[in-house]
Formats: sequence, C-alpha cells, structure tokens
Amino acid sequence: MPLLVVLGACVGSFVNVVVYRLPRGLSVWHPPSHCPHCQTRLRPWDNVPVLGWLWLGGRCRYCGGGISWRYPAVEAATAAWFALVGWRFEVGFALVGAVVLGAWLLALALIDRDTLTLPDGLLKSGLVLGLLWQCTQGWPGVVGGIGGMVLGLWLLDGVGWLASVLLGQTALGGGDPKLAAMLGVWLHWQLLLVALFIAVLTGAVAGVGGRLTGRLTSGQPMPFGPFLALGGGVALLFGADLWHWYWGWFS
Repeated sequence: MPLLVVLGACVGSFVNVVVYRLPRGLSVWHPPSHCPHCQTRLRPWDNVPVLGWLWLGGRCRYCGGGISWRYPAVEAATAAWFALVGWRFEVGFALVGAVVLGAWLLALALIDRDTLTLPDGLLKSGLVLGLLWQCTQGWPGVVGGIGGMVLGLWLLDGVGWLASVLLGQTALGGGDPKLAAMLGVWLHWQLLLVALFIAVLTGAVAGVGGRLTGRLTSGQPMPFGPFLALGGGVALLFGADLWHWYWGWFS
C-alpha cells in the first residue's frame, strides 16, 4: 500500500503536467518541468510530489512566484485514489485498469473544469486503453466493453438532445457522449448505468446549488465531465455493490 501511494503521487504530478499543457497545445514530454513564471527548469528535489510544494511554501525557489495549491492537491488526490484501488482490488489486471482509468478521468475532469472542453486525444487514448484492458478479460470482456461503449455514446447523445429541447439551449458538449463511451468500454453496461445515474444526480445538485448561491447564472455553461468522472470512479469501486443493492429491493 505505501508503494501504491507514492506511485499515485508521482502519477498525479504527471496529471498536473497533462492538465496544464494539453489544452495549450504543448508537449507533455518536453521541455522538462519548469517554473511557469521564470521558466527555470526545476530540480528533482523541487519536484517531489506534495512535499516539495510544502517545503517551498507554495513558491518558486528561484523567483518567488506563487505556485497554485492545486498541484499538491491533485497529487494527493491521485495518491488517495491509488490507495483506495489497492484496498478494493487484489494485485492483478483489475488493479492496473483501475489506476489507469482513475488517472485518465482526473485529467479529463480538470481540463473540462478549466476549459469546458474534453480533448479528443485523451478520450480516444482512454477508449483504446480500455479495449486493450478488456482483452485481458477474454471475449466476454471485449464484447461487454464494446456494448458499453455503444450504449454510453447513444444514451448520452439522447439525454443531451432531450435536455437541449426542454431547456431551449445546448445542454451537453460534444465531448460528454464520448466520455460516456469511454466509461462504457471500461465499466460495461451495468456499471455504466450506475456511473451515469451518479453523474446526473450530482450534476443536478451542483447546478441547483450554484443557481441558489448565485455562482451560476441563467444560461451559464457548467462542465459535465467532472460529474461523469466522479460517477465513473464511484461505479468502478462500488458500482457492483450498488447495483445488487438496488435490485435487491425488487427481489
């Protein structure tokens, strides 16, 4: 478990790089990590996840420029995800798939929050990785993944169309159905439905809360990707239990 936590923090550091650079059209590999203010290349000891930021007091060692608290927060969140996955799954393909999907969802959620877009590159690569991971589960995994992909795409396209008609404005971005399709590949149809239910429920609560508090105005767009990512993460960890609990009420 400690090794997973450390690995998760390191992956979180790379997620920060992806979230910052990908929307700006920059390479995530080159140049190496540097201060966004003075462009000085950071040394390895400056880049220690979470601890490096705390040691420097949230400021660049070289120019004193402020470094956002979100960097260590993302690293800590990824470490926590890896710990949860390690607690939930035994060592094997399921654990590997869970940590990969979690990292992809976190990056997509943050980018959507920042830019109201979901990059095609991340969506397509996440979908391909999901199909490759399903190959480790045999033909039932592959068939279930393809079925989940089709259901996710069609279902969220339909929900988006219906919501747009009812609201009189575009309700979902073009990337949201693609993210649902990516989730379907990884989760299969049952857990995908759990993920979508959680996403719609939490998104609705956040939307109503935002309007009541004045943080959202009429017609102001709200990213749905973070709620899909949340639903996907919860469904991956606890979706099977929630599915059986729900249907247990009818048996």
